Amino acid sequence: MKWIVAIIQPFRLEAVKQALSEVEVFRLTVADVQGYGRQKGHTEYFRGQPMQVNLIRKVRLDIAVNDNFVQPTIDAIVKAARSGPGGKGQVGDGKIFVLPLENVVRVSDGTQGGEAI
Repeated sequence: MKWIVAIIQPFRLEAVKQALSEVEVFRLTVADVQGYGRQKGHTEYFRGQPMQVNLIRKVRLDIAVNDNFVQPTIDAIVKAARSGPGGKGQVGDGKIFVLPLENVVRVSDGTQGGEAI
């Protein structure tokens, strides 16, 4: 089992959800987050004055999957989260982290392991 954490652009969320459902990944948690990477923020204007914004709004997806769903999940996210002309991707599209997942327990009935996902 793996825990996939994806940080993506907010406007790509619906496309990513659609791509995940096409590879039969239906369970995920979505959270609004802020951060920056290579973009290092941007300038916005407030009442005509420039203001440096260091944290950029992103969306975090947390997805627990069994091993046979890891690569299809990654491929679906990459394909749907890319922006830019022709979907070739650009700086700021996001990152995907894949972590080992030791155990999962379904609270409602106590089922554990891959069955609980």
